[in-house]
Amino acid sequence: MQASRDIKGLIEVMAALRSPGSGCAWDLAQSFETIVPYTIEEAYEVADAVARGDLNDLKEELGDLLLQVVFQARIAEEQGFFDFGAVVEAITEKMLRRHPHVFGTVRESLPPEELKIRWERIKQEERAAKENGRSLPSLQSRLDGVARALPGLSRAVKLQAQAATVGFDWKEVRHVLDKVREETDEIAVALEMSDQDAIREEIGDLLFSVANLARHVKADPETAIRQANSKFERRFHYIEVSLAQENKAIDEVGLEEMEALWNQARQIEKSKASDEGLKNLIE
Repeated sequence: MQASRDIKGLIEVMAALRSPGSGCAWDLAQSFETIVPYTIEEAYEVADAVARGDLNDLKEELGDLLLQVVFQARIAEEQGFFDFGAVVEAITEKMLRRHPHVFGTVRESLPPEELKIRWERIKQEERAAKENGRSLPSLQSRLDGVARALPGLSRAVKLQAQAATVGFDWKEVRHVLDKVREETDEIAVALEMSDQDAIREEIGDLLFSVANLARHVKADPETAIRQANSKFERRFHYIEVSLAQENKAIDEVGLEEMEALWNQARQIEKSKASDEGLKNLIE
């Protein structure tokens, strides 16, 4: 078996890996549930490659993510539910259905905001069609379609965006910022009371409000926190390298010395950013 650009080759590889007796013991032991964490991890790896602008890595990570789809589809096929072809057909049908302005009988040129509204309306119609004929235990919520398995900040943004479609939203970004400040004050009160349950709840409220602020200024909070993580790693590594050059162990120096090096790293980054900005202006 050789590598191929044809998706059939990857499907055949997965079938071989899942073949009892001749396949891979690890692959054979997997189920829908055990594969999910890997699927989520690969989605994050794709996002990371995009954030770093590493297109060679992006190609590899997209392949890893595609493998997850093929893997889940293979398990479903073995259990008689559906195969990879059905997955492709389903998403193709959905794209045709949700883009009537492109694939419909009447072609329309619409602004992105109008298209987003139409997309959400079509999604609501699809959900209603799925529920047609079922005995619903309770009133269907506008929020039902927001996947529970999403990362917390991403799900917060999607819940808020869904609520906003019916007007349940702050009108001005400064009001959202006021809410963030209010939540920090409530954390301070909980800290004074040494109430762990209240502290945890208020931190959750703060994160939810920060996600809302990010949504209002069109900044993806997951991307923002990944960038903040990278910045922390970069500056902390600067501390480690600087101390190593002085033959010092990081666990043997005080906080004051580490903070001084941290501030050096910040100044270096700011200087580089300033120089880059000036270079771009000149060019």
